[in-house]
Amino acid sequence: MSSTADPLESELAAGIDALGLAGPAGLVAALLSYLRELERWNRRYNLTAVRQPREMVARHLLDSLSIAPWVEGTRVIDVGSGAGLPGIPLAMWAPRRHFDLLDANGKKARFLRHAVRTLKLANVGVIEQRLADYRPRDCYDTVVARAFAGLADLTGAVAHLSCVGGRLLAMRGRAAEPVPDAPGWRHLTTCPLAVPGLNARRHLTVLARGPDE
Repeated sequence: MSSTADPLESELAAGIDALGLAGPAGLVAALLSYLRELERWNRRYNLTAVRQPREMVARHLLDSLSIAPWVEGTRVIDVGSGAGLPGIPLAMWAPRRHFDLLDANGKKARFLRHAVRTLKLANVGVIEQRLADYRPRDCYDTVVARAFAGLADLTGAVAHLSCVGGRLLAMRGRAAEPVPDAPGWRHLTTCPLAVPGLNARRHLTVLARGPDE
């Protein structure tokens, strides 16, 4: 490897390899372009508390991609997307799937629209709306939420988004949150996430949507 190689590129490529993911050609370059846009906007709009690009590689990019094996179907929604995490990294990894990024915060939605336009993400839509008010025309195969509300509140809040048989992927922090008795949902698994370069515990809870009783 050349001594002039971008250390962020090397670290990101190694992390994707450690996650066992096969992405499209140019994935690493696309992810780093997103990171640069996020870093630039973050200086003014405070989109994320993580400031250093190298820290963003693990805490944002690789953390987002760590749930990729659990994403199913062709329509995915990232609820409370914020700066586009995990939705944008996942959309870059899976360009044949459609991703909607839902966030009611105008500042964050402006960044999301800028990122989609600048990075030419043809498979990504931005929805600036409150979760409670959003009524999609078509349901979603996978609903993703990263540190968005407790599980008891989350399952009720996103039920109207999910297809029957669809998945809810709830990304949690260091402790695995007890899974509540959630009508219309079936608990599939709760597992730790091994995020390369991240010295912190992460967990994923996966639930499946059943027919309303």
